[in-house]
Formats: sequence, structure tokens, C-alpha cells
Amino acid sequence: MSDKQHEPGTGPSPNDDLIISERPQLRRPIMLVAFEGWNDAAEGATGALEFLQDAWDTTPFAEIDAEEFYDFTEVRPMVGLDDNNERRIDWPSNEFSYYRDPEHDRDFIVFIGVEPSLKWRRFTKAFLDIVREFEVSTLITVGALLADVPHGRPSRVNVTATDEALRARLGRQTARGSRYEGPTGIVGILTDACVKAGIGGASFWGHAPHYLSASPNPMVTLGILRRLDELLDLKLDLQELSSEADTFVAQVNEAVAHDPEATSYINSLETQNDDHDDDDDDEAEAETFRRSRNNNTGKGLIQDVEDFLRRRRSTDE
Repeated sequence: MSDKQHEPGTGPSPNDDLIISERPQLRRPIMLVAFEGWNDAAEGATGALEFLQDAWDTTPFAEIDAEEFYDFTEVRPMVGLDDNNERRIDWPSNEFSYYRDPEHDRDFIVFIGVEPSLKWRRFTKAFLDIVREFEVSTLITVGALLADVPHGRPSRVNVTATDEALRARLGRQTARGSRYEGPTGIVGILTDACVKAGIGGASFWGHAPHYLSASPNPMVTLGILRRLDELLDLKLDLQELSSEADTFVAQVNEAVAHDPEATSYINSLETQNDDHDDDDDDEAEAETFRRSRNNNTGKGLIQDVEDFLRRRRSTDE
């Protein structure tokens, strides 16, 4: 969607920041939300929801107009070529799409956006207008953070819920109320707004190894999808993604195999991970990345591993 043209019969949006191209009839939809940026370490969160978009072949129906919410010198539009080799401009996208679930009596709305630079209260109002109009029953935000975790172990995913009833429903996922205090991203703002509007929700946070900060990490995406699948009974086919994650781990292992210091550092992370108690998980573990950046081995690994993976991708292509 590139302008505010409305398809016949859809009618205008009461909010000038919204572009609504279709008003589907949905049954108690669950909304899944992920943002690029601060809340999306190693692209784990947006990667998970992009997987669902592809698996479900979701249908776009609305978006939040980018004009008021971004400093385009910081979040720049991208120039590309379309199928006819004609030049096009892709603006930061905040798109809602839907999926009608044939297996259950509920549907889904998938939202993938870019964390806004400006006017978060106004952005939140536009977002809530969609939540209310389409009678969203539950809001599930998905994020990923950098932490002291090893790349070769299944990604930890901690889950928090905003009310007692939802926490009881999520009991087997070790869900609880968040104890985090500190800086937050747009997902924290939206979650708070939905709580105040009487809409229950949950947050899923995948943990990405801090020394692989710039790489799309399929292990994190896979971990998030497995937890969502367990909660929502999505019956996802994750075999291909699991194979991709295995290949990713093997490539990182190869990158560090000849560096005894790096190997020792990762082994220590694996020991910590194996001893970890899920009940101690918290969004606050994002702080561990700030501490880990003072570890010279961890800092050196970032560049070494990224360079290796970049060369490997170039060779594969």
C-alpha cells in the first residue's frame, strides 16, 4: 500500500493515520505483533512472524501511514526495482494482515512494523483503533533480545502475561507477570495501552547470542515459533526452518573451531545455559548484553563470526 486510496466499499478510516483497504469479518482474532529495531535482536521476532505470514498466506488489509512517525534520515526509505525493472520507493511499513483459521473458532491478525522514531502516543492510538474495530481478543507481542546465551543450544524464550486468567492459561509455558524495570520499546507501550483498554495479552522474548548480534539467527526464530505453536496449537511445519538452524549452528561452529579462546568462552556460556532456571528469566536480561560488551572475547567474536558468515553466504550465492 503506498497511498490513502480506499477500495470501493471499504469506506474511509476515522483515523487519518490509518489506511484500511478491507474490513474482513474475523472471529475473536488474536493479534501477533513484531517490530524491527530495538525489540528485534538478530531479526528473531520479525523472522518468526514473517514465517507465519508465508505459511498462512496472510492477506494485507490495513497499515499505519509512515509519514508522521519516522525521521527518514534515521529510518530511510529504500530504493528497489519491481518485476518490470522499474524503480520504486519502499517506505517503512506497518502492515496488518489476516488469516482465517480453519481448525479453530478464532482467526489471526499479524502485524509487522518498524519501531517508530516519533509520536509514540499517536502511533499507539492508531494501533488501538485497529484493535478495537476488529475486536481483537488477545494481543501477543513477539520480541528478541541479546543475552549471554550460546548459539548451539535451543533458544530460550521467556513468556509473560498481563492478567491472572491468561497466566493460568499459559501455565505450562512458565508465564508470569513481568518484573522488568527500565527502558522499554514500542511493544511495552502497546502492551500497557491494551491492558488499560481491557485487552489481555502476552509477550514472547527470544534470547539471541550477543556475539552474533548482526546476523539473522534462525535458532531464535525457531525457538519463538515452537513456543507459539505450543501455546496456540498452530500445527506448524518447522522442519525446513529446523534444518536451516542446524546449518547455521554448524557454520558458526566452523567459524570458532580454530580459536581456543572463543571456544572456551562459548563452552562457558553453554555451562551457564545448562544450569539456567527458566523461573529466573526476565525481559531484564537484555541488560546482560550491556555487561557482556565489556568481555573482550565476546566483542572480538562478533566481528570474526560475522565476517565468516558473510563470506560463507557470498560463496553459497
